[in-house]
Amino acid sequence: MRLQRFLRSGRSIKQEPLFTVVKDITGFFPKDLSLYTRVFTHTSMEETDAEGKKINYERLEFLGDSVLNTIVAAHLFKELPQNSEGSLTLMRSKIVRRDFLNQIGEGLGLIHHLASNVPQENYGSDVHGNLFEALVGAVYLDCGFDACAAFVHKCMITPHVDLIKLHNKVLSYKSLLVDWFQKKRLRYKYDVVSDNGAEKTTYYKAKLWLDNKVIATARATNKKKAIEKVSKRAYFQFQNQIKSIQSRH
Repeated sequence: MRLQRFLRSGRSIKQEPLFTVVKDITGFFPKDLSLYTRVFTHTSMEETDAEGKKINYERLEFLGDSVLNTIVAAHLFKELPQNSEGSLTLMRSKIVRRDFLNQIGEGLGLIHHLASNVPQENYGSDVHGNLFEALVGAVYLDCGFDACAAFVHKCMITPHVDLIKLHNKVLSYKSLLVDWFQKKRLRYKYDVVSDNGAEKTTYYKAKLWLDNKVIATARATNKKKAIEKVSKRAYFQFQNQIKSIQSRH
C-alpha cells in the first residue's frame, strides 16, 4: 500500500497509518514519523523536504548498515568468547550477507509499504535488504542504540541466526578450493565462455581444470555465478581432503 506521506494538521500521531505500520513491524511506538516516511520512500518518487533535500531511504540504508554490523559484532563477541578476530569477522559476514538480509526484509513485508513510481515486479531482490537496513537506521535515530539492538535481536538474530549452522556455512566455494589448491601446489585454471545455444537468455559455461584435466563444468546466467557453481561441484569431490580448511572458514 502507499503510505500517507505527511502528517495532517490536528491529527494525533497515533492516528496516522504510518504509525500503525511501524508499530506492527517493530513492536514499539515510533516517535518521529518523518524518519519512517524516508524508509518507505523510493528514489523514483523524487520527493524533497522544505530545504530541498531528497526524501528516500538511501541515507538511512547507509546508516543502518553500520549500526547492524555493530549489533551483530557485539552479539558475536558475547556469544563466541573463544573465537579469534578473523573468525568473528567471518561469522559476521555470514550473518550480514546480502541474501540473508533480503530474506529478513522480505519476511517483514517491508516492500508492501514502499511508495514508488516503479512497479514492484521490476525491483531486484536487494530492495528487501536495503529497506531492512534503512529501517534499522531509522529505529536507531528514533529510539537509540539499545532499542535498535532489541529490534534486531527480535526480528533477525533470535529467530534466524544459528551460530552452529553458520560455523559450517561456506560463503565461497571458489575461495576454499583456491586456498586448498595453493596449499597443495596444484595447478588449476577456470575457463568461462558464452554458451547461449538457442536460448534467448545469456548463459556462461565454466570449466575448472586441475592438472590439465577438466574436473567439473557448470552453467549460469553470469560469469561469477558460473564460477561459483562449478567450484561447488568440484568442492564435493575433495571435501574430505579439505575439511581442515573448511572448518577455518
